[in-house]
Amino acid sequence: MASAGENLRPSVTVTVMADGAEDMRRLGVRLGQTMGVGDVVALVGPLGSGKTTFAQGLAQGLGVAADRHVASPSFALVNEHPGRTPFAHVDFYRLRTRAELPELGIEEVYDRAATAIEWADRFPEVLPADHLQITLAVEQTGRRRLDLRPSGPRAQALAAVLART
Repeated sequence: MASAGENLRPSVTVTVMADGAEDMRRLGVRLGQTMGVGDVVALVGPLGSGKTTFAQGLAQGLGVAADRHVASPSFALVNEHPGRTPFAHVDFYRLRTRAELPELGIEEVYDRAATAIEWADRFPEVLPADHLQITLAVEQTGRRRLDLRPSGPRAQALAAVLART
């Protein structure tokens, strides 16, 4: 794994590279070990970029049992998993309008779990002010580029964890 950028400030993007799925999981584990209730990671990127793989690593780092199936919640929209820190895995992919969001109770989820939201860019207005956006892209070599954009002090601390990899 390689990374760039040591000086993190809100609205500054730092890039971290991952060599494959195992690397993505390891990054997720590292971040998950640091996360607590109320922390939100907004995952953005095209299909196949590694959002769910990264979320599986987060779950592991948060202490979710290995026998729990952490899959993309595309149809359930929100999956909650018990762990050292409860983990909420949210997916906005199938939502069509903002009117569907209240049914998810997303703001209440923030109060009881560490949260990862796939396709968060579809409804950024429901993200808390302090969140870490991770935009994933697939390079031509197959490596994944993770652009970290913290939007507050807690997100900045979380981004720093990944920037030190």
